[in-house]
Amino acid sequence: MPRLLVVHHSPTSLVRSLTDAVLAGTRDDAIERVEVVVRPALDATAADVLAADGYLLGTPANFGYMSGALKHFFDTVFLEVGGALDADGSGTATAAGRKPYGLWVHGRYDTTGAVRSVQSIVAALPWAQAAPVLEVLGEVGDREREQAYELGGTLAALLA
Repeated sequence: MPRLLVVHHSPTSLVRSLTDAVLAGTRDDAIERVEVVVRPALDATAADVLAADGYLLGTPANFGYMSGALKHFFDTVFLEVGGALDADGSGTATAAGRKPYGLWVHGRYDTTGAVRSVQSIVAALPWAQAAPVLEVLGEVGDREREQAYELGGTLAALLA
C-alpha cells in the first residue's frame, strides 16, 4: 500500500486548522488504499521518509523562514534520504527516484522566505513538487481550509 508521510510543525491554532484540513483531504472517502503517516517535524525520522512514497510538509513562516522544527527535520534526514550536495555545499537537484510532495505555509504578513527555504532544500532531494504551494496569510477561513483539503487530497490521490 502506498504511504503518504505528513511532516508538519503546527504550533498555533491557525496552522493546526490548515493541518487538520490537509489531513482530512488525505482521508477523503474517494481515496482508497493510501496509508497516511503523520509526524510532527521534531519526531519525523529518516526511516519515515525512506518508507514513504510521497510527502506533505507544513510550516508557519517564522521571521522569513520555515519553522525551526521543520528545518531540524531536514537537517536530521537530508543526507540519509538521498539529499545531494555540490562540492561548495549547495544543493544539487537529482532526477532519480522523484517522489511527489506538497507544501503548505501560514504566515501573518509574508510567506515568501519560508517557501523559498523549503523549496531550496527539497530541490536537492529526490522529490518533485506535485501541487502548487498553499500559502496562507493571516486568518484561516473556509476558503483556505478547502484549499488545504484539496492539497491533501491531491497528494493522496496521486499515490492511490
